[in-house]
Amino acid sequence: MATNGEYRGPRVEAEKGPVARNGTATQEEPKPDGPAGGFDNTPIPSPPAGTVGYTLRITIHQATNLTMGDLHAFSSDPYVLAQLNTNLPTRHKEDPNLRYRSRTVHKTTDPEWNAEWVVANIPSSGFKMKLRVYDEDCADHDDLLGKVHFTVSSIDDDWTGLKNTAYQLKLRNSSKRALLFRGAARALQVVKNIHGSLHISIKNLGRTEEDGQNGRPYTVAPCRWVRHYSPILGRMLNIKEPEKDDDQAPQTNGNGKPQKKVERYNFQANQMQLPGPVPPQLYHRFVEFKPWVKRMFTTRGVQGVVLGKALHHQHVRVYNFDKSTVYGLFDSAPSTDMTKKFLELVHYDKGGRIFTYVLTLDALFRFTETGKEFGIDMLSKHTMHSDVSIYIAFSGEFFIRRLKRRNRPKVNGANSNQSLPTPPSDSETHPPSNIDDGPPTSDPPTDPSRYELVIDNDSGTYRPSAALLPTLRSYLEACLPGLKIVTLDSQADAERMGKMKNEQRERKKAEGDNIVYAQVSDSDSSSSLSSSDDERLDDVQEAYRSEQRMAGRRKKGKGKGSDRAVEGGGDGWVATVARDVKQEQEARVEKLVRNARGREKGGAGGWGGPKADAGH
Repeated sequence: MATNGEYRGPRVEAEKGPVARNGTATQEEPKPDGPAGGFDNTPIPSPPAGTVGYTLRITIHQATNLTMGDLHAFSSDPYVLAQLNTNLPTRHKEDPNLRYRSRTVHKTTDPEWNAEWVVANIPSSGFKMKLRVYDEDCADHDDLLGKVHFTVSSIDDDWTGLKNTAYQLKLRNSSKRALLFRGAARALQVVKNIHGSLHISIKNLGRTEEDGQNGRPYTVAPCRWVRHYSPILGRMLNIKEPEKDDDQAPQTNGNGKPQKKVERYNFQANQMQLPGPVPPQLYHRFVEFKPWVKRMFTTRGVQGVVLGKALHHQHVRVYNFDKSTVYGLFDSAPSTDMTKKFLELVHYDKGGRIFTYVLTLDALFRFTETGKEFGIDMLSKHTMHSDVSIYIAFSGEFFIRRLKRRNRPKVNGANSNQSLPTPPSDSETHPPSNIDDGPPTSDPPTDPSRYELVIDNDSGTYRPSAALLPTLRSYLEACLPGLKIVTLDSQADAERMGKMKNEQRERKKAEGDNIVYAQVSDSDSSSSLSSSDDERLDDVQEAYRSEQRMAGRRKKGKGKGSDRAVEGGGDGWVATVARDVKQEQEARVEKLVRNARGREKGGAGGWGGPKADAGH
């Protein structure tokens, strides 16, 4: 982390490739004829002469007297979305903004976050900070409760920063619903003031040392992880959580009969903030393999707006923030604890899983399990994971294998493997071999040196350069110490990559792992449900038996009346909810098309921004 006020990021060895370590362009072979996109060798522009970069620690302490986002609870579920802008030139105007999302504090209008965000290379010419407070609402779009914008005109070695400074939250462009609730609360004298406040501190940690980024700002800390759960996705494909063993006696209903155990459904998505900065060589643009692809990324025209919004909605649904979301911070990074948490998030070598991933330009690592059995039929998996970002660092797929013998570090900087050699007899892995001391017969060992991460560049959306796989490997080795990193070129190593992934799939079938998560297609009518509908379906599930009995009495003597009620053909509670859900989704699509007409611009957020367009 910080040493004497200066951040020392992960050290990545210089690799031969299309770009030198300082981010400047070098001679490379011309690309063959093909669609625009993929690797971009545009160098990071140099900052204006005399510019000095500083590392700042921004602390979001608390907010007071917030607007109520939930009138029935007289409360809110607030979080802060921060964005830091500088006047430094960027490689392209479409480069994503530097953003940070705090955790959510539930059921309060006076939240305390004490969230720290450390950023490097903030120029001496100053910066502009935008902070927006939202009410997290899994049943709908997140409501804007207020915003704070301020500018720091310059920074020098003696700049003292801010110390728990209170800023009044501006209500302009806030949610109309939130403003209505605020006005009602003020009229009823539930609150005394119409405006809330946000308390911020900024500390100058000193000059950022040379990091090969040519002055590009990036996130230093916190290195953290977020695990997202989307029960509705699992429910639609009847995907259940594994049963947990316990010694409790089975519950009974009012008649003394055993009560049927409620089965939970879940889909898991993961995010990890890796230590920055990402090597500047890792810079890729979406590939324009079809004319509509460019319109989708740039949200131009009705078709582009609709497609872009659809994928953004998928991203929000998969990386869903609600009360079930789990957060965690690392005391130090890189560290073995970080590697262990990564292995835990991917379930070690259990079940032969394969994951789709995206690494953003600000070192945010997003990944979910993938495979044909998941019913994935999206416009693009990697576009969804990137939240329709025009530029990213890298993307592809990966899987984990357990080593029979512990991984040994490289000797004298020897290169590990750009393409995977045939494993020797003493380096068996699971899969495909059965190895003692781990799945499927026992719990997996937690020692990172017992595992290897096999990662590739298999992404048609961004088509990352195979020449940069060694750079990716070096970066991941620095971020996840103890873990062996193996890279595969999706073209040069296509045969071996296909063989290894087939071994993963066969192992998944053989072990029959119960922890299976699913993504569903937006083209499937059943997948049009959002996480707001899941809460309703929970109520339906709890009322299921009573509804069956009531429907049976109403339809007595008419055969399968109860079944019709449950399936939506009757007029009971379940049928009513089903109709409401369908009507809400139809209205949402109609609104999306109406809003798309005449609109020519749009954007996508970073670390879990609001479900609606934040307007940044």
